[in-house]
Amino acid sequence: MEKIIASIITIGDELLIGQVIDTNSAFISQELNKIGVWVKRRVAVGDSREEIIRALNEESRDTNIIIITGGLGPTADDITKPVLCEYFGGKLVMNEEVRKHLVYLFEQVFRRPLIERNLKQAELPEVCTVLPNARGTAPGMWFEKDGKVFVSLPGVPHEMKGLITNEVLPRLQKTFSMPFIAHRTLLTAGIGESFIAETIKHWEEKLPEHLKLAYLPNYGMVRLRITGWSTDKAKLENELNTEFAQLKILVQEWLVTDEDHTLPMALSKLLRLKNKTMTTAESCTGGYIAHLITAIPGASNIYKGSIISYDNEIKIKELKVSPATLQKAGAVSEEVVKEMAAAVLMKMNTDYALAVSGIMGPDGGSPEKPVGTVWVAAGDRNKLVTQKFQFRFDRDRNIEMTATQALNLLRKFIVEHA
Repeated sequence: MEKIIASIITIGDELLIGQVIDTNSAFISQELNKIGVWVKRRVAVGDSREEIIRALNEESRDTNIIIITGGLGPTADDITKPVLCEYFGGKLVMNEEVRKHLVYLFEQVFRRPLIERNLKQAELPEVCTVLPNARGTAPGMWFEKDGKVFVSLPGVPHEMKGLITNEVLPRLQKTFSMPFIAHRTLLTAGIGESFIAETIKHWEEKLPEHLKLAYLPNYGMVRLRITGWSTDKAKLENELNTEFAQLKILVQEWLVTDEDHTLPMALSKLLRLKNKTMTTAESCTGGYIAHLITAIPGASNIYKGSIISYDNEIKIKELKVSPATLQKAGAVSEEVVKEMAAAVLMKMNTDYALAVSGIMGPDGGSPEKPVGTVWVAAGDRNKLVTQKFQFRFDRDRNIEMTATQALNLLRKFIVEHA
């Protein structure tokens, strides 16, 4: 069966200048993938007639589906609708169902006057199939041309998601005969992308043509994802399971989780399975580790709190770090992080603790302790392990790397000492 291929075009000057981050494409790609559509390209263009038309022409050459988001609002810079009307022919006409929906929204929900500018959102190309937007004012539009499907959606994420789920995906499944696409993903830590590739190269070379391995490195971690496609779902699932089992054996030494989870998610799941709790004492990361843990639903079951001892005075007062230790070893030292971890364990009354202290830059380093020097302590009331890191990046990435390595140190401690 032929692959069904899609492109995503996002429209808006705000995307090109970085004023707004494009999260729509990620959601659309994931949802299309679930029904067997392979996303080949994601393209961003500005609010320009010429650029929109050029993108439509280029993306429709070798894809079956083109999903467009943005530019459907009521203001002058929202030009997607008239450009699509020109591209597909025809003219704008008032859609009575959309008009009624707008009247309802403004009178019953928004409780403000419906002005002419808003009413114009009910004017739609006569050659499109209207996709009702239950979550907002701008409807979606479905066009077909030369065997290709074009779908235009509002850029507001909440509205776009509703249209994708309720209108677009069901229509696509009726229009195309889809192959089945499936993934298997694992996460590794403590090994570089190139070294992994060398380790598993013989296995990778023998993968069937319809299975593809992707390397996804990020902040000291590498995700490995096997993707396969087939018309036979059961056969594909069996093949993926077999290959994934072999891959896990090859990377067992560095394996964090065999699910498509982040490191904080993997650590949180481990704690929940063991019915244990943790706490943090953070200096150089300023609460960032706490943020990563508490961003996960259900964090209250495994995480009690943190002491952000950014200043030495707080280390002394709240974590009982000895002034003599600070004087002799300095705040960025093995001795200090061990005292921080031991104290926060008792203060928060948890099973495990994590403590970090370091120099994130760009200033504050010395020949003995240059920027990027970090000490981490992790453990329980019986034992604490420590590790020194020397990062070489800018401030933001040093903080990210510190959090990643600290969380992984605690994860390994729990696995090895539980």
